[in-house]
Amino acid sequence: MENWLGLLRIHIQRGVNLAVRDTRSSDPYVVIKMGKQKLKTRVVKKNVNPEWDELLTLSISDENLPIKLFVYDKDTFSFDDKMGDAEFEIGPFFKALKTRFEGLQDGTIISKVQPNRQNCLAEESCIVFSNGEVVQNMVLRLRNVECGEIELQLHWIDVNSSQAP
Repeated sequence: MENWLGLLRIHIQRGVNLAVRDTRSSDPYVVIKMGKQKLKTRVVKKNVNPEWDELLTLSISDENLPIKLFVYDKDTFSFDDKMGDAEFEIGPFFKALKTRFEGLQDGTIISKVQPNRQNCLAEESCIVFSNGEVVQNMVLRLRNVECGEIELQLHWIDVNSSQAP
């Protein structure tokens, strides 16, 4: 793959207060898109606070390309209903990967990303050195829907011998 930088593992942890799209609940699943890549979680039946706890992995060749997240309600006899979407950038996470890790204590905050009009963060997102790796925890507020948030965590998988990209 041309200009391949490495792999980004996205831990889709849970959904919180997702919209009701069926009679009293929803059957949500998440779709992640970046460029031509598309990944999907399993469907969690009848739950507006689903626990996915799934790992999805993207190949990264351009750290400036946004990652798009879509939530749908699975329907059997009709098209799946939209339950909102969000978008996030990995630029700050990628920049943190270039930090020198020698001497950093577990739990050290490398950087913080504040919510603003250009991102879908529901709260401050910390990029942390944890268990020998850099991780970023995010709570994304879904757009184009009445309510809902998705909690996830980013992990970098280095495929080269060096520590950072």
